[in-house]
Amino acid sequence: MPLSKEIVAALKKICKDRCFTDQESLLLYGYDATRISHQPDAVLFPVSAGEIADILKLANLHGIPVVPRGAGTGLTGGAVPIKGGIVLSTEKMNRILSISKPDLTAEVEPGVVTGTLKQMLESQGLFYPPDPASSEFSSIGGNISENSGGLKAVKYGSTSNYVLGLEVVLPTGEVLWLGRYTHKGVVGYNLKDLFIGSEGTLGIITRAVLKLIPKPQTRSTLFATYRDVYASASIVTDILDTGILPSAMEFMDHASMNAVSSYLGADVFDTKAGSALLIEVDGEQEETRRAIERIAAVCKGRAVSMETAHGPDPEKLWTARRAISPALTKIKPFKLNEDVVVPLSKLPDLVLGVEQIAVPLNLNYANFGHAGDGNIHVNILYDARDDDEYKRALTAVDRVFDLVIKLRGTISGEHGIGITKLNYITKELSPAAHGLMKGIKHLIDPNNIMNPCKAI
Repeated sequence: MPLSKEIVAALKKICKDRCFTDQESLLLYGYDATRISHQPDAVLFPVSAGEIADILKLANLHGIPVVPRGAGTGLTGGAVPIKGGIVLSTEKMNRILSISKPDLTAEVEPGVVTGTLKQMLESQGLFYPPDPASSEFSSIGGNISENSGGLKAVKYGSTSNYVLGLEVVLPTGEVLWLGRYTHKGVVGYNLKDLFIGSEGTLGIITRAVLKLIPKPQTRSTLFATYRDVYASASIVTDILDTGILPSAMEFMDHASMNAVSSYLGADVFDTKAGSALLIEVDGEQEETRRAIERIAAVCKGRAVSMETAHGPDPEKLWTARRAISPALTKIKPFKLNEDVVVPLSKLPDLVLGVEQIAVPLNLNYANFGHAGDGNIHVNILYDARDDDEYKRALTAVDRVFDLVIKLRGTISGEHGIGITKLNYITKELSPAAHGLMKGIKHLIDPNNIMNPCKAI
């Protein structure tokens, strides 16, 4: 049901001139990077935990759905208000509250853009490792809600490894502090981690204390091309067997590299190569030089070409890597972008399996992603105007997920479930585990107002 005039008036009283019900605002905040769209009834821009608490008390009393929204860069429809109601944007809560170099911590509001924080920290000799490809646009609150991984996860882990404490507002309007300001602590249940990756279904994050590390002194990069996807995927475990843990190890197939070259209008990658690995190591200067030389020695036997660089020189390669996802629109206007993960030894089986699924269905596809931790972005490309092609794309995704489970993997490593993967989670979750999750959701959100019909 549309919000009554009385409800809208109450919301405007809470948020003053930051409550919008005009058609343009409802349209702009009705979709995310999936391009799935559903209009909310109101868009709110609170600036404090107190305002959010008042909004949720009102929404809970009247059973109004509330959808938390960061920067709208999500890839599974998590910020789409499919039940209408309120979109609650945290983008105006964008203050970096403190940075403590002695404590190696930063305290931030959820609307802080990840890339902005990283740049500010690095100017002070500090490093916040989580590095999603959308870091120049995505926000800390959204990264925490999805437990984003990204390019650096192979060495440094995902967002959850760097969240020490959270302030959250529950659906009832109660404001809770979960976690700590220290780097260790085991008092009580670890409730903080329950909210990390919960996709906004349990409450709204209003403040976060993040763990930092000293900025690595330098980095070295290796770019190696291969004749086919099997050659690059199968060498990943050999590289890790050296005892060197790269800070990033990215896999790209031919379609990905070709799309980027077309998108950027430059031959950044060798478009004749069947696949490539882009590898980075970081640390002290001599350490990184020796490490990249050892990795190059491993790659040499099977690589078609190799180039190494030290310091900031290869930034154009990393910029191009981050451009792969939008570049794929050069092949087809739409894509089903799946972020599956398999054990490292099963990477060759995954990339070859995707080919064996997509080719008989006459579908374009592209694989790229974080080879160092087994997280590959399988993109099935299609044109939404072709109903038959879209149905074939859905069939392909279903088969890819079956393959991933068979390989003892997971159907999502960093994008979350949202709505696009909701029909597939029982492939991975047992009925008992799924039921327990639903029980936790009901305990915290008995009226089901927080981002309903998402994640579980």
